Amino acid sequence: MRQHTSFQASWLAETLRLREALWGPLEDASEVRRARAHGQGFTDRVLLRAQYLGKREKLDQLIRKWTQGARIALVAMCCLALAGGAGLALGALGDGTRPVNLLLALLALLGLNTLTLAFWLLSFALKSGGGAWLGEAWLWLTHKLARGPDAALAPRALMEMLSRQRALRWLLGGISHGLWSLALASMLLTLLALLSARRYSFNWETTLLSPDAFVTVTTWLGWLPARLGFTMPPETLIRISDGLHTLPSAAQGMWSSWLIGCVVTYGLLPRLLALACSALRIRKTMAAVGPDVSLPGYAELRDRLAPTSEQAGIDAPDGPGFQARVQQRPGLHHLPGQAVLAGIELSPDTTWPPSPLPASVADAGLIDSRAQRKALLDTLQQQPPGRLLLVCDPCQTPDRGTLALLADLASLADQARIALHADTPAAGGSAATRRAAWLDMLQAAGFATEQIATDTAAGLAWLAAGAAGDEHRGDAHAAS
Repeated sequence: MRQHTSFQASWLAETLRLREALWGPLEDASEVRRARAHGQGFTDRVLLRAQYLGKREKLDQLIRKWTQGARIALVAMCCLALAGGAGLALGALGDGTRPVNLLLALLALLGLNTLTLAFWLLSFALKSGGGAWLGEAWLWLTHKLARGPDAALAPRALMEMLSRQRALRWLLGGISHGLWSLALASMLLTLLALLSARRYSFNWETTLLSPDAFVTVTTWLGWLPARLGFTMPPETLIRISDGLHTLPSAAQGMWSSWLIGCVVTYGLLPRLLALACSALRIRKTMAAVGPDVSLPGYAELRDRLAPTSEQAGIDAPDGPGFQARVQQRPGLHHLPGQAVLAGIELSPDTTWPPSPLPASVADAGLIDSRAQRKALLDTLQQQPPGRLLLVCDPCQTPDRGTLALLADLASLADQARIALHADTPAAGGSAATRRAAWLDMLQAAGFATEQIATDTAAGLAWLAAGAAGDEHRGDAHAAS
């Protein structure tokens, strides 16, 4: 697949589709011609059209601006997650002046994290998109940071595109898991720092539960961390950690290891696993994502971007005998020394003029719209030039409308030539095929072989030299 068939290209195409659905189709004659000239299939041409129109309408800048805002929002939330994790650790352990209730500390450290993770897992069974609240908060914050009348198009296009691929929940979930992982990592580092710098005493306190219940809960919670190498206090130590007995000096170290093991095992590791699953799913989706060409806005483009009657780059005449022809018009008084250069239906990013022009050559600019064509025809009708050079793009398919315009313009000049010029030649053998089609159709329109230049520089030299010679002859004739 071509390099522009990427996630960014599909996102741009979806943004353009939404804009045209809301505010009407854009004028895209030039972009459609370029897409048909360089695209290899309908989907490829849809993406190329979106690329050209997106650059013209600055939708690509809109996406880049929104992406920058989304990154700023994510960085801000990462900083809050780091601060929140450290704050939870400080709140759970306190300042060391009072004993730490183990179950309350564990609930403060992992309660909210476990609850949100459970809701996220439950959302799969309920087929809902809940549980990724931090991801939704990030999306809300990016909406607040975006500004401008079209600011909502980029995120809406992204959400709709990912929703169709069933990947939106994974994106929001991945952001939520990433933020929770940062918070838990910050919490863990803060716990290690506090336990290394201060002396804490741990116990369990209960009014209703028996010591046997606390032993059962502690043993059950400590089983998995013990498999990972964390210390599990023995049953005798658990029973006497009721705040009424004096504990040996090694007891606080065992409880510290048990608490840290629970945070790692039931907090950080599940979040990292969920983050990895989300990241893999998002990466797979983004690699395979593409525009759904059956959607309204895309389907209507099929007849224009991939017509069923399209033939090998040549727009054939409707019937026998149809062909635009160059016909010299009697009664025209050509201006000696008047030379005109014009670019016919070139891409907007074409370097123009191709080279610096002498003062004797008038630059008519790039002619693409109907109004520009009419204006140029009217100008040349009133002031017929001595020489006229028309520059065309051989990478685009020659059609009847273009050939009729070239024939009309050439008929108004004393001498006319066509220069086939391309800033970006087509790849493969399509360039030679289209150039041959141009030569055949131009010759059929009445242009002689010497009137068709494949080198723009040679055509410009002919134009400038002829303008100077015609002007000199005109001055000599006036003097005589």
